[in-house]
Amino acid sequence: MDALKEASLDNDEVREILKNTTDLRQYSRQIEKEFKDVENKSIEDYIAESQNIANLHNQINDCDEVLERMENMLMSFQSVLNNISTEITQLQRKSVSMSLQLTNRQSVKAQLSQFIEDMSVSEEMINIIMDTPVTERDFSNQLNVLNHKLSLVKELSFKESKSTNDVSEVLQNLRLKSMSKIRNYLLEQIYKFRKPMTNYQIPQNAMLKHKFFFEFILSNERQVAQEICSEYIDTMSKIYYSYFKSYSTRLTSLKFEESCSKDDLMGIEDNASKGLFAKTTSLKHKSTIFTIGKRGDILNQQLEAPIIVPHAQLKNRYTVEALFRSEQYALVDNACREYLFVTEFFMVRGAQAQDLFNQIMGKTLTLMIKNLETSIHDCYDTIAMFLCIHLIFRYQLMCHKRCVPALDKYWDSLQSVIWPRFEHVFRINIQSIHDCDPTKFNKEMGPHYITRRYAEFSAAIVGISEHFPNELVSRLLLELQNEVECFILRMAAIFSTRKDQLIYLINNYDLVLGVLMEHTRDNSKEAEAFREQLNARSAEYVEEILSPHFGGIIQFVKECEPYFEKNQSEELRKQERRSLGLVASFSANWKKSLEELNREVLLSFPSLLTGSQLLQLALASLVQYYHRFHKLLTPNARAQLTNIHVLMVEIKKYKSNY
Repeated sequence: MDALKEASLDNDEVREILKNTTDLRQYSRQIEKEFKDVENKSIEDYIAESQNIANLHNQINDCDEVLERMENMLMSFQSVLNNISTEITQLQRKSVSMSLQLTNRQSVKAQLSQFIEDMSVSEEMINIIMDTPVTERDFSNQLNVLNHKLSLVKELSFKESKSTNDVSEVLQNLRLKSMSKIRNYLLEQIYKFRKPMTNYQIPQNAMLKHKFFFEFILSNERQVAQEICSEYIDTMSKIYYSYFKSYSTRLTSLKFEESCSKDDLMGIEDNASKGLFAKTTSLKHKSTIFTIGKRGDILNQQLEAPIIVPHAQLKNRYTVEALFRSEQYALVDNACREYLFVTEFFMVRGAQAQDLFNQIMGKTLTLMIKNLETSIHDCYDTIAMFLCIHLIFRYQLMCHKRCVPALDKYWDSLQSVIWPRFEHVFRINIQSIHDCDPTKFNKEMGPHYITRRYAEFSAAIVGISEHFPNELVSRLLLELQNEVECFILRMAAIFSTRKDQLIYLINNYDLVLGVLMEHTRDNSKEAEAFREQLNARSAEYVEEILSPHFGGIIQFVKECEPYFEKNQSEELRKQERRSLGLVASFSANWKKSLEELNREVLLSFPSLLTGSQLLQLALASLVQYYHRFHKLLTPNARAQLTNIHVLMVEIKKYKSNY
């Protein structure tokens, strides 16, 4: 755009020249003259300023020289700096190299110092190992150091290290001396067990205090370690066997002189000449074999009671389970302590610990199993055997809490001895009830003594097995319950009237239920079964005793209620004459009938509570029949019926305080 403007101006100037001048050559000469004048003037100005220009030139030359010198100086500085940088880099490399060398030397020095310390044998160590008794702390400390040196030399010998040649002989001599002293000490402690009346916990604690001794021997001379272990096994095996053999024999002498026999079964007749209760109660402090009494305390408060000391209890006699508890608790205490000692001192675990324990206690455990087989062979005390089984459960759990699984097979062996005998005796008790002849018993409506035996026995078994239920026991209890129910029904059949039969059934069911609820949970299967039977027979008995006194009203209600429900008023009016007779009879005799009911019920049942409950049940049923009867009456008959309030006032007089 600017170029267009300049071209436009030039054209204007040319037009102006052409307008004012007609001769272009003349105009050209004029222009040249002007250029010449300007040139001359410029030359004059330059000549006038020549001195200044010369000075400027000199100054420029001086500046060039100064800049050149500065450039040379800077180049020199650059060269020096390059040299310094190179030197710094070299110094840095040397520093890193020297630092690495220092680190390596320090590492070598530490390892070499430790190696020299580990390999060297001080005079102090030699003197202590040779002269100091093994029970001193210094000996134990130096023995640890010696064991470390021996391990190091053994490791280096595999690498054919020549440094071991300098100290190998000295260390071996110290090893032999240490082994000799430790062996003598440990054998001395083991021989202490053999002294009569020795409390072997004392030497065991001494050995545990120096348990590193056996570790040292085991790592340096296995034959000596095996010798010590074998000597300990032989000694302790004989000690335990002798102790428990003597203890078991002495405990046996404390058993009741008269034990239960095959004549003491649940279904055996109880007579004056030879009966179960006559026999068992003749023994001082002994309960019957079907009643648990306080024998169950052996599973709780007496589980960890002190064991029986035979020579201090010569005048006392104990039950089978009490002697069994004492013997097994003594075994648990000794076996647990022995197992823990063996695992800690001989440094064994798992199968090795079990094997070592079996070598020590095996003969003793076998002896105790055989003793149990002998004593249980002729045992007929089912509760005692069941208590023994549950003692086994609890002692096995106790061993597990102490982290001692070594006795598990032993407990299984004991159970395999007791369970078959328990089941056998249980079944012959069931069979004895099955074989009972009801005609041989007295004709009494009170609870039968066989029923009482069953109630006490069943409550005992159920109570014992609450924490450790067993399918076999549940099955046997069910079989026994069924057999007893059949026996009760067979016994009830000897009575001629239904009312007497019901009284007998209620008395027996009530006895069983009362004993079961006293000793077991209310919702046990056995309690529920007899509760159902009792409720059914009680309802039937109420109908039986109400019938002689109020049978007419009861029959009228049952016959006429369908008419009322179907709104057959005409049929009900036809019964008015009959209902008036019933109303008259009821109004005349109801008080006397209540008195006779009260007397009859209370005389029929030995338990005042049971009699009272049945009386209240009968009176409640009577009130219900009264209301139903009242509803069926015509207005005329209803007006003659005794008022309900009068009836209720009289009934309240028979309310029991039991």
